[in-house]
Amino acid sequence: MRPRTLALALIAAAVATTACSTPNPDTETVRVASLKGPTTMGLVHLIDQATHGKTAQNYNFSVQGTPDAVSVPLAAGQIDIALLPINLAAVLYNKTAGAVQLAAVNTLGVLYIVSNDPSVTQLSDLAGRTVLNTGQGTTPQFVLDKVLASSNLSVTIDYRSQATEVASVLTATQAIAVLPEPYVTAVMSASEDIHIVADLTEAWRSITGSPLVTSCVAVRSGFAEANPAAVANFLSDYEASVDFVNTRPAAAAPLIVAWGLAPNTQAAEAAIPRAHIVFMPSQDAKTAVGAYLAALHAGDPASIGGTIPDDHFFYIP
Repeated sequence: MRPRTLALALIAAAVATTACSTPNPDTETVRVASLKGPTTMGLVHLIDQATHGKTAQNYNFSVQGTPDAVSVPLAAGQIDIALLPINLAAVLYNKTAGAVQLAAVNTLGVLYIVSNDPSVTQLSDLAGRTVLNTGQGTTPQFVLDKVLASSNLSVTIDYRSQATEVASVLTATQAIAVLPEPYVTAVMSASEDIHIVADLTEAWRSITGSPLVTSCVAVRSGFAEANPAAVANFLSDYEASVDFVNTRPAAAAPLIVAWGLAPNTQAAEAAIPRAHIVFMPSQDAKTAVGAYLAALHAGDPASIGGTIPDDHFFYIP
């Protein structure tokens, strides 16, 4: 696949927006919004089940291309549950005086260091080199900075605006880059010379002793208080969906492609194991989330809304 073709395919997968709903007048309608990418990959089976009338709970789903398209309606009470980055959930919690809570972690880290330089095979090989990255002032910067500092590595970071640009550079010339899934799978499919140098999720775990957690299920506290059964039903249905995607990747791959999360079924199936999709209830995730938010706060307090949320941030039924 040529670099421009690869970039266009990835852009299409990243920005398309779709929605579906399943009417069921006998149950409360739960309005769920999710951000495109690995954040939504674990949800696709539940969306498919709901679309075909196979869920007892009534759902209205929307899958959006930008964080604001998820976070703004959640804060405004226009949706009830959202799948979005953990730091954004913390920002909303702080800005709404606790009206948005974290119910579960759904994605661990999806960042990898990749390269087509055969001399770069491990973290130590980055010393003195230039590394392409995105997300200056956000998670990709803070995670990479922590890993590099822990390894006493001095490198030059070349920030680009989008992962698609980094992917295009990597497929056109020799480089080292930080990329998330499903871009990692896409660039590796485009060139057999591109290989994984380091899994930043594993590097983070080695440094901090806790898993890197990046995305979550957030719920409006007012909705949860008024409709605890509906929230419990969603969490149960979503956990089953995550299990389906992880244990039956070949069956989940077409659903992932249908929702614009990967360019083809081969890439989707290959990306699932590296997307680190999980279902971790809030009570089990408190330590990991706390470590993650503390690291972001140390880098830039504004990235989590100014302060580390208190225990009320964690929705526990």
